[in-house]
Amino acid sequence: MALGRTYSVALVGLNGYMVEVEADIGQSLPAFVILGLPDAALNEARERIRSAAKNSGIPLSRRKITANLIPASLPKRGSGFDLAVTMAVLRAANDIRPTGRSVFIAELGLDGRLRPVRGILPAVMAAVQAGYPDVVVAQANLAEASLVPGANVSGYRTLARLALDFGADPQELALDFEPDDAEDDAGASGEAAPCPDMADVSGQGEARKALEVAAAGAHHLLLTGPPGAGKTMLAERLPGILPDLADRESMEVTAIHSLCGLPSSQVQLLRRPPFENPHHTATAAAIIGGGSGLPRPGAASRAHRGVLFLDEAPEYERRVLDALRQPLESGELVIHRSAGTAAYPARFQLVLAANPCPCGKASGKGLDCTCTPMMRRRYLARMSGPLLDRVDIQLQVERVSLADFGQAGAEEDTASVARRVRDARQRQVQRLGPLGLETNSQVSGRVLRGELRLPPGVTRILDHSLERGILTARGYDRVLRLAWTLADLGLRDAPDVNDVGQALGLRQATAAAA
Repeated sequence: MALGRTYSVALVGLNGYMVEVEADIGQSLPAFVILGLPDAALNEARERIRSAAKNSGIPLSRRKITANLIPASLPKRGSGFDLAVTMAVLRAANDIRPTGRSVFIAELGLDGRLRPVRGILPAVMAAVQAGYPDVVVAQANLAEASLVPGANVSGYRTLARLALDFGADPQELALDFEPDDAEDDAGASGEAAPCPDMADVSGQGEARKALEVAAAGAHHLLLTGPPGAGKTMLAERLPGILPDLADRESMEVTAIHSLCGLPSSQVQLLRRPPFENPHHTATAAAIIGGGSGLPRPGAASRAHRGVLFLDEAPEYERRVLDALRQPLESGELVIHRSAGTAAYPARFQLVLAANPCPCGKASGKGLDCTCTPMMRRRYLARMSGPLLDRVDIQLQVERVSLADFGQAGAEEDTASVARRVRDARQRQVQRLGPLGLETNSQVSGRVLRGELRLPPGVTRILDHSLERGILTARGYDRVLRLAWTLADLGLRDAPDVNDVGQALGLRQATAAAA
């Protein structure tokens, strides 16, 4: 036997593609060649494989070894192909029996141990969907890989043990070697840290109501106010009142975090909505995604099904903020690079926080503000009109009064608000489920003017705002979505005039305050 064959998975974004690994042992001088568009990490696998096999008691042939990764036109990246190439070479040398349709995904250490790799969850998902349920991974990736329904996953610590199970005869010394279990447990995480409680927010009744509405309908939110008013406190408590993720959503979120190499996804599915809070100096690649070669996910994708909080929003580069306009509409980020195109889900709730001016003292009467009107306009103009038009709730947050600040235990806690949000979400699922939708924020204008059309008397104030140019057509639809969310929170079957008026007030609160 001079030809061996195994299987692995190549990831392009979150999409996985089956890769057939062929190995041939020729009759010429010693060499090791890897074909099939390998990157630098995969090309370096030649030395890792030789050392790992030797230290595992099953040295490779001294003749020319050629490994080919099919399809050849698909770029192969990373060290996750190490194990598949090794098993193919061992099969070509008749050192092991045929591996069948088993898929091998792991990096090799020089001592022969199997090391974990990023993106194991989407890789195993792709293998199962392609009809390859038998997967071999490093022991440290076993818990994460086992999350995939229908997968028959085996975890190994060393190449010697794996080769023995496939019929090899490694040296006894190599079988006696067992790495420390500490590395396998390094990624294990216990219970998620508790979310901050809404009861910690003193006063701010209007802002608390706006946060509840945003959570109930998955609406985007802009909080404008002076420093210390509680904008960041409110934003940090939004994930706590959001419902737990469903199975499909949880798998999506966990797959993204697995691709990013975050340890929280290594032992269990992520059931709580994620919260991303990048610094205002973050680049477009850090927030949107990118990097050299095939693009990697950024904070916007890591916040999928959760919250993306941009504190001090006017301090971000304008091109970074404007790059969020497309995912706010489509819920997906498609990043094009010369090495390929990657698509990542990015259906997040955007929360923006901003001061009213550079000095932050322009709220209320603004007597202490030292900024000129032109400085204020330039500061807030960093958030472009098209971006703000996509933000449903735009609220002015004022400083907390002394009376509210002194009332300890007078505010509702997170659990009470979360129950109302959960009930409102259930009403939306019952109403929108036949349309293939989940939340009011996903309802299109066609549906709002079709199946969910409201009587003219209810929308009269919106019609006047549209005619006067106060609202755009997109803003008109977003106010209607807010009105439906207010009706769901009020346990009403449809919005009334008060719901529409309150929704319009939430949409225009910042403009009115200015």
